[in-house]
Amino acid sequence: MKDRNTTTPQTTPELHSTPSLEGVFRSLLPELQRAVAEAGYLSPTPIQSEAIPHLLQGRDLIGCAQTGTGKTAAFMLPILQLLAGKPEKLLKGRPRVLVLAPTRELAAQIGDSTSSYGRHLPFRHTVIFGGVGQNPQTAALNKGLHILVATPGRLLDLIGQGFVSLENVETFVLDEADRMLDMGFLPDIRRVIALLPSRRQTLFFSATMEPEVVRLARTLVQDPVHITITPESPAVEKIAQKVLFVDGKNKDALLAELLTKGRWERAIVFTQMKHMANKVAKKLEDKGIAAAAIHGNKSQGARTEALRSFKEGRIRVLVATDIAARGLDIDSVSHVINYDLPIEPETYVHRIGRTARAGASGIAISFCSASEREALRSIERFLLKEIPQDIDHRFHCEAARTATGADARPAPKATFTRRRRPENRERRSFASPY
Repeated sequence: MKDRNTTTPQTTPELHSTPSLEGVFRSLLPELQRAVAEAGYLSPTPIQSEAIPHLLQGRDLIGCAQTGTGKTAAFMLPILQLLAGKPEKLLKGRPRVLVLAPTRELAAQIGDSTSSYGRHLPFRHTVIFGGVGQNPQTAALNKGLHILVATPGRLLDLIGQGFVSLENVETFVLDEADRMLDMGFLPDIRRVIALLPSRRQTLFFSATMEPEVVRLARTLVQDPVHITITPESPAVEKIAQKVLFVDGKNKDALLAELLTKGRWERAIVFTQMKHMANKVAKKLEDKGIAAAAIHGNKSQGARTEALRSFKEGRIRVLVATDIAARGLDIDSVSHVINYDLPIEPETYVHRIGRTARAGASGIAISFCSASEREALRSIERFLLKEIPQDIDHRFHCEAARTATGADARPAPKATFTRRRRPENRERRSFASPY
């Protein structure tokens, strides 16, 4: 079996410029042009058009862009081209390129993209992350590599064990920096940076540019190009939204009915809590609807298998929490269902943006019980519009639609004091909190 982390050039009668490609794609090597065309991309996205020319010149970059904008191709295509222009001997555990990602899933996706774009070039890459045994990862490192994609905790673990050295890194990519900081990885990032050569190309990406993120960026880059990609009114205008008022105890029956009657391609169902994601997925399975849950308590293997099954169409429904779903780039999602309404209006926009990608249309359906009515009003104020109401379903709850005051908010939870366990603060940052 071929090493999945190896990019093996595939023979072909001829490699030539692909006339159907547009814009900056035509400045790429024939091998990269062919890979891009085979992936089905003909026109570059805005961030690709702006970033690729600068990165091919070796410039540092600060990019403000969200998942789903084509960001990975924007940095990986020029990285592969620069590597091809300076072929060097494969070295054990000494990458020339380091890509740091906050989560296992994002790291795996970047690895998959690297395989796709570099399939006609002789480069080896490896993806390392925690939550799984390290032996297969160290074996891949020992074979030598050009590109390393890693999460901070596992990277530092393997550096400490002598499996990785960053002395040869020419290009460093920090992806989703704002999430890194939210997840408490700043100390780990600083430890990684201290091990990098001072002469390098640095690419810094973040979905937001909060002051702390900006301060971190300034410590990393030199004379950077600044690129900001404003998300299209996150496809909210392209998404058919509606809200269904329902008593909380009837949500499962309503969800099963919608999924049974509708011929939906792929649906993501969002819940607030991990235990609820498990419960919803099990009830759907009991009804004969192929579903799987993804959240932080699931093993890495279970999450990977659920995502693969969803992408390949073996399951129609992915039940997810917000943290577990963030950063996942899944195309062709026809429906998003808010089983539980989010507390933050911005989260609502992020959720429904999972559908209507790449110019497609999509449908977002939100369930609203009486205790969620105020959350719905907050979302509508944020959107500056009312979400259309569907009251023509057999589970309609008028009390939920008209709820006000205390009835429109979740009941206050009992407060208690939890005894804190002594922890090793430095080691804690290695663990995935999602």
